[in-house]
Amino acid sequence: MVPERPNLFSSLPRPGLIDRYLARSIAVPLIGTLILAAMLLVLDKMLKLFQYVVDAGGPVSVVWRMLANLLPEYLSLGIPIGLMLGILLAFRKLALSSELDALRGIGIGYTRLLRVPYAYAIPLAIINLFIVGYLEPYTHYRYKGLQFDLKSGALGAAIKVGEFNQLGKHLTLRIDSSQKKGTQLHGIFVQSQDAAGVTIAATAEGGRFFSTDDPDKIIFRLTKVRLVQDSPKFITPRTGVFNLYDLPISLPAISQFRGRGGGEADELYLHELWRSGYGGGAPTRVQQVAAEAHFNFRMVEVVMMFMLPLLAIALAVPPKRSTSSLGIFVSIVIVVAYHKINQYADAAAARGDFDPTLGLWLPLVVLAGLILWMYHVLADKPGGQPIGALEWFFAGIAKRVRGLMPRRRDEAAAEAAA
Repeated sequence: MVPERPNLFSSLPRPGLIDRYLARSIAVPLIGTLILAAMLLVLDKMLKLFQYVVDAGGPVSVVWRMLANLLPEYLSLGIPIGLMLGILLAFRKLALSSELDALRGIGIGYTRLLRVPYAYAIPLAIINLFIVGYLEPYTHYRYKGLQFDLKSGALGAAIKVGEFNQLGKHLTLRIDSSQKKGTQLHGIFVQSQDAAGVTIAATAEGGRFFSTDDPDKIIFRLTKVRLVQDSPKFITPRTGVFNLYDLPISLPAISQFRGRGGGEADELYLHELWRSGYGGGAPTRVQQVAAEAHFNFRMVEVVMMFMLPLLAIALAVPPKRSTSSLGIFVSIVIVVAYHKINQYADAAAARGDFDPTLGLWLPLVVLAGLILWMYHVLADKPGGQPIGALEWFFAGIAKRVRGLMPRRRDEAAAEAAA
């Protein structure tokens, strides 16, 4: 009986196991980066919104509604950054632990390993297309609507303690203190004037606002009141003292916010931009050019996501015997700089400075060519390192800086001795 020969490849990992391992390695940094990027952008905007709402005299709760409407805009940038860093950090971990060399040694190349990154990139690109094409325009419109409501007073006005508050055109109010979240006011001075020209000036120890059946009027109920009433019909002003006095207040008329769009191309959905820009639906040439610019801007932002797996892998693998993190820094710079270039090109094309198609798609073609070249150097050339020159340049600078530091200490010691 001939003994069975051992299968030398039986101990090798199966492709399915490798894909699952790579998927888990990408998921953790991808989700973490996405959450961190969104939190940082929200925190940066939160302080400005709090100051804006307080200055406008609106309720603080509107800040959270405004931040919720800004979140899709932040996600449209956070998703590409999270995708790229998730892939980059996963492949960097494989490279530093020599697992990447082992996989290539058993015949699994970079092209085969791209299956999992693109399994993330394609669904995320579809999600980002929905965000920039439909969700972000709607939330942008809602954000402007909240700004309009704050300015018009539709969200209510916060009464500032110790200051004269102008509520409408004919009512001035000042209070010394407020209790129970503003429902009970103390130390009140109020002055109002009605349509007939009757002016009332009063001081009161306390007061509360009450609603009425008429949505355009409220009652300001004052307690322990001293009141002065004047009118052109009176020979002398009338005075009085009351334990309880109801002062009717007419609420100012609030104008309605405009409809979505209204000449703002960044509030139009993707199909509406296409119809306005290329379908002849825009009433003016200026609106047509703006629609073309915004349509191309949103499309290049999504198309660029299909190049991010190649960029991440090209920058993830450091040179041999190196643990440099330069690739992480370069990747973030490339993505953010490309986004800013697109924003500038979008604004310039909307003004009619140049053709939207050329101005927005040319940077994408140039960057895509650079990414393909970097990936080709890494995947197809033995020992190829696309950022090797940058590694050498920054390593030389760091070496010179380290060399200057002892010399400076010696010079300082010599000067001290002298």
